[in-house]
Amino acid sequence: MHLPEPDLLTRRFPHELSGGQRQRVMIAFALAGDPRYLLCDEPTTALDVTVQSEILTLIDALRREEGLGVVFVSHDLPVVARISSRIAVMRHGVVVETGATEHVLGTPKHSYTRELVAAARAVAPRARRADR
Repeated sequence: MHLPEPDLLTRRFPHELSGGQRQRVMIAFALAGDPRYLLCDEPTTALDVTVQSEILTLIDALRREEGLGVVFVSHDLPVVARISSRIAVMRHGVVVETGATEHVLGTPKHSYTRELVAAARAVAPRARRADR
């Protein structure tokens, strides 16, 4: 899980770990039972972008190296686009659109998917300006 000094971490309380460390511990717990699928429900929420990238890289490496199927639940379309080859867009618990990620996000058919993509695009330029 790429945790520094794991022996020391085992003696710490959760509130003494960083968000990224806590997420890595939870991923380790999830993998302890040798699952075929890993369900990741908002695994990068409340993490800074650097740690978020590290967690996404870790999940992708686990997927490739362990042959895991990954079900990734998120509201963050740029994260979804980075990690997913296929996507299902849900609204009120109902799947409204599904397909290859680049197709669904590139040419959304459902009005809700179009709204999500437009909102993500509207935020992206502001985020880039803030990084300068």
